[in-house]
Order: sequence, then C-alpha cells, then structure tokens
Amino acid sequence: MDNKILYVRLPCNPIFPIGVVYLADHVHKLFPDVQQRIFDLGAIPPLDYRSALDACVDEFKPTLLVFSWRDIQIYAPVGGRGGNPLQNAFEFYYAKNPLTKLRGALGGLRLAASYYTELWRNQGLIKRGLKRAQTYNPQASVVVGGGAVSVFYEQLGRSLPTGTIVSVGEGETLLEKLLRGQSLSDERCYVVGQTTPRDRMIHEKPTPLEKTACNYNYIESIWPEFEYYFQDQDFYIGVQTKRGCPHNCCYCVYTVIEGKQVRINPADEVVAEMKQLYDRGIRNFWFTDAQFIPARRFINDAVELLQKVLDAGMDDIHWAAYIRADNLTPELCDLMVKTGMNYFEIGITSGSQELVRKMRMGYNLRVVLENCRDLKAAGFNDLVSVNYSFNVIDETFETIRQTLAYHRELEKIFGADKVEPAIFFIGLQPHTHLEEYAFEKDMLNPDYNPMSLMPWTARKLLWNPEPLGSFFGEVCLEAWQRNPYDFGREVMNILEERLGCAPLEEALSAPIEPEKTNKKQLVSAS
Repeated sequence: MDNKILYVRLPCNPIFPIGVVYLADHVHKLFPDVQQRIFDLGAIPPLDYRSALDACVDEFKPTLLVFSWRDIQIYAPVGGRGGNPLQNAFEFYYAKNPLTKLRGALGGLRLAASYYTELWRNQGLIKRGLKRAQTYNPQASVVVGGGAVSVFYEQLGRSLPTGTIVSVGEGETLLEKLLRGQSLSDERCYVVGQTTPRDRMIHEKPTPLEKTACNYNYIESIWPEFEYYFQDQDFYIGVQTKRGCPHNCCYCVYTVIEGKQVRINPADEVVAEMKQLYDRGIRNFWFTDAQFIPARRFINDAVELLQKVLDAGMDDIHWAAYIRADNLTPELCDLMVKTGMNYFEIGITSGSQELVRKMRMGYNLRVVLENCRDLKAAGFNDLVSVNYSFNVIDETFETIRQTLAYHRELEKIFGADKVEPAIFFIGLQPHTHLEEYAFEKDMLNPDYNPMSLMPWTARKLLWNPEPLGSFFGEVCLEAWQRNPYDFGREVMNILEERLGCAPLEEALSAPIEPEKTNKKQLVSAS
C-alpha cells in the first residue's frame, strides 16, 4: 500500500503553520514518492470544520493522518476564547464590587465553556478524521503532536483513540522511522493503549537534525490554502534559524521541549528559504526560534545570517523575533537595523537583578541596558515589547519599585511610546522548575490536573500567590477600568503612583546569598 500523509493543523489563531510545513518538506526530501497533503483548519470557518475535514479525507484517502495541536493553556493578558482570561480571573478573585465579581464569574464560565468545548472538539476531529480515513484504508493510523501535545502529552493520551502515536517535540525523525517501519522505542513518543510515556520523557534530548531550506514550490503544490497567509502584506511568515534553548528559566517549558542543545540551521539555507518567500511577495518575517540569539557564543551565527540577508538583496524586508538583549553587540545592532528589524520582544520578566537570578534566567540587567543603548545608537526607532511577570518568586514592594526604575530607563532609551510593557502572570506549566517549586512548597499536589480550568486549580496555575496576589489584583482591575486599551502602561503608572521608583542602581545590583543546603531549592543563588 502506497503511503499517503495528510497533515491536519487543528484550529488556532491565524499563525503560519510552520510545524507541518517543515514536516512535509522533510518527508518529501527523504521519500519523494510519498503523497502528502496539508489541510489547515485555521483557514476554515468554525461551522465548516467537520464537513471540510470529511471532504479532504474523502478526496485524499490518507493512510496516515498527522494532527498538529498548537494551543491549550490560556493564561494570557489578551482577548480571545470568548474574552480576556486574565481580566475574568482577576475580577472574580479580587473585585470588591459584587457586580464586577459577578461579571468576572460569568466571563470565567464562558471562558471555561469555550475551553472545554475546544478540547472536546479537537479530540472529536482527531477521532472523526481517523475513522473516516479507515473506511478507505482500514490500516490508516494517526500521529498527534504540536506545542500543546508536547506540554500535556501525559494527560491527552487518556482521551485519544487507541493506537494514536503521541509525539513530543520534533517529529521529523519519528515520521522517518514510521515510514521505514522501524521501531519508535527511542523516539519521544508513545502509543495510546499500547505503551506508556517514559518517566520524564519530555526531558530526553531531541534527535539532532540539520535543516535545509524548505522547498516552497513543493509545499504550494500540496497545500490548497497556501495563498491564505500571503494575501495580507502585513502578515509575518515564520522562518526558523535554530532549535533549542540552553537556558534554565524557572517557568519556561521551551528548554525541555526543544532541548538545551542549540542546533543552528546553516545561514545559506535560511536565506534560501527566505528568498523563496521574498520572491512570492513576502516582506515580513518572524524568526520562530525560542531565542534569536540564545547565548553569546551564537552571536557570530546571527551576524553571518543577517549579513547574508543583506548580500541576497533583500533590503526592503522587516523582521521580528524574541531576543535576549544581553547578547547584542554594536556590529549586530547595526545589522539588525540595516536588515529591517522593526519589532522585537524581550522577556526580562523582572527589572530586579535579584529576582532575575532567583528565576535562573541567566542574564545581567545592566548589560541589557547597555546593549539597548547600542541598538538605539544604531538607528532602531521601532517598537519594543518588554514582558514582565509580576509576583514571581520572592517579589516584594522593593523589587516592584526596582522593576519600575528599570522600565523607566528603557523608556528613556527608546522613547516611552516605543516601549510596550506586556504584563503577564505566569501560567504554571508541567515539566518546569516552577512546578517543582510549587510541589516543594505544598502549593500544588503532585497528582493535580494541569489541564483543569476549575477555579480551585486555575487560581494556582495562574501564578499570583499571596501575600501580593490581592495587591496585584487591585492594581490590574484599576488599570482595566482606567485604560483598557493600554493595559500594560497603565499598570506601570498605577504601580509607580502607589509605590514610587527605586534608584536604578538598586535594580541593577543583587547581593549574593549564601548557598542553600537543599540543592533543589529554586531560589538558591547561582
């Protein structure tokens, strides 16, 4: 029987489905005779999900379905899924006005209903697609992967069809072995109803893989909705320049999903991929790496890539990325501006060096400021999004004042209108150091369900513990009331009105604490 692979990207926000694109490209390079099709439910109206999936399966008759599930957890300070989840939660937990509290409760109910409906719908689409494919090919099988699956792989296995291959992290070598009929025992996966996930499977190292330029002529030929993401010239198309993150940030799951070993894609291959998109009219690119410059030893790789972008004649593009600003150099800043970087995000989380250390984030806030000054001097005049997560481990009024001082310094460098504070309250995720910390402090039971949206669980997973939890609840509620369209800046203004700013030097200095005897203690100095 000839292999026919149907990639189905389950519904999510309209983000370019780079995961399934790269999978299909990789398989085609190794198995050019395998027929493939990409079907993106993100480009389909919700009422048509089932009928459109049925029609695609009926036409293509796949022997293997590969479902990509991107999103599950929803703790974010933005609208979506029936409302603003952070606002709903804070109104319910912290509002003093009974009507506001009721509004939060009703919003939370709508949110929970939407959340569980999406879970059931996606599980139903997987079952529906497999059952329909098996009417044409009784031996048809299914692989389920993607970001959501990688985080919640242990929980999702309980509700997927028997025989489903649940894939964690990268899927290229898994598909290779599946097509060759080889054992999957050393891949980060398990088969529902037949095997169980190994203990700490997500922490195993991904299989090394050298990425070559995606063949977009081929991708266009197997993806009928290809033009959907090319109609709007403001849309950013994803390009990956590396995989892996070497850091150990306490709340982040990237480093376990992608592995700590950073694997650089050759610059010539990245540029060749961008050139194909450029020739199709694309001028906006998003480098989808966990961090564009994850450590100083990768600065030369970034310099090489950006110089080759210039040499290729793509001098009218824009690009954006997550960037660790502690790894910038004057040369790199100059190239960033020349190649058209017009937006970047830095996740400093806190403007207090003391808390940065306790969260294991591994950077120096003083160096970040110096490098931001270099970037401004190089001519950068566009938007910077700075992610702050208040009430992290050992937050105090003094560390809040330090964060305010740090933020105001960033505004002095780039301009207050160019620095956008994004206020996050960490969504506690499985497999992170923060989860271990919550177990050690008896804040969570080890048998908790991380996919639960019940109020007694959600309040713990949306990390805003007392004694400061109520304080931040009040501040955020006031910010939404005063200026809901500029929430982040309003939060910073209210905090400064209430607490004032510390001297900047206090924010940049952190005394070294004595080493704790418990080596697992998250807040030990390093």
